[in-house]
Amino acid sequence: MGMSQDNLRGFILALLSSGFIGASFIIKKKGLRRAAAVSGVRAGYGGYAYLLEPLWWLGMVTMIVGEVANFVAYAFAPAILVTPLGALSIIVSAVLAHFMLKEKLHQLGVLGCVMCISGSVIIVIHAPQESPITSVQEIWAMATQPAFLLYLGSVIVLVVLLILYFAPRCGHTNVLVFTGICSLMGSLSVMSVKALGTALKLTFEGKNQLVYLETWFFMFIVATCVIIQMNYLNKALDTFNTAVVSPIYYVMFTSLTIIASVIMFKDWDGQNTGSIISELCGFIAVLCGTILLNSAKDSDRGSSFRGEHAPLSPTLSTGLFSGNRETLKHDEENELSPDDICLRKQEPY
Repeated sequence: MGMSQDNLRGFILALLSSGFIGASFIIKKKGLRRAAAVSGVRAGYGGYAYLLEPLWWLGMVTMIVGEVANFVAYAFAPAILVTPLGALSIIVSAVLAHFMLKEKLHQLGVLGCVMCISGSVIIVIHAPQESPITSVQEIWAMATQPAFLLYLGSVIVLVVLLILYFAPRCGHTNVLVFTGICSLMGSLSVMSVKALGTALKLTFEGKNQLVYLETWFFMFIVATCVIIQMNYLNKALDTFNTAVVSPIYYVMFTSLTIIASVIMFKDWDGQNTGSIISELCGFIAVLCGTILLNSAKDSDRGSSFRGEHAPLSPTLSTGLFSGNRETLKHDEENELSPDDICLRKQEPY
């Protein structure tokens, strides 16, 4: 089947978006390391010296370019074409981390990445078609329906709980804390971006939506969510392995976004059972790919330990909930220069 010019533009923009976003993870992490080496305080422990690091800003600009390209891609091509390509950022990030950060990605990790991509493709192939929206007020009615308000309230409670209670206690040993905050806020930001994008598109078509207060409110929500996401994504990248953070963040973000979209836009209304089952199977494939990726990293860490350190079992629980601080420190010290290691040893644990 041929591809229209608009779909081709959207396809190319989505590919560029994944490349930029995947590379931004690596550039920002190198900037975080450089800033920690200079200041002695890592972002994961509340340091903000990275704001003065040009390399971190280059990574930030790279991510912004990728997000803008992704945003514009939706103006040309349908979501069913653009959305699955976002998973390519995981591959880009993992491959670049392997070569630039020396975070080894072995065959099992490669298989995990392939499963993440395959599952994402299945989800989008069977995704429902969106109903046409004629005004931002129509979206506001969807956002204020009781079911979505319940979801919104649950997200806010969970984020506050993660930030105030879990982050200080286990944020640096449990990868799900920082990535959970990013993912929860990300699901809200996507809904707001979708609303804002629709409003802008309608405005460019001659139906001015900027006169409505709802458009500006959605813009405020986008800004707030993105700021919180970036702060805790920096903490996650600085504390944990990039090849682990990227797929976990993708799986959590994708699943929560699907839930939010199903509740707000009622995506599954009118779909047959087979399509819904196929979407769920695709999600399971993505989840299994993430487990494989974590298992590969755990096996690599366990094989490098000797003496008092017992090999780590490559299970989901050790991948996601391990509290072994020495494992993280061992990996990081293998990757850092002697000066960085000295700074690391001076930090309180």
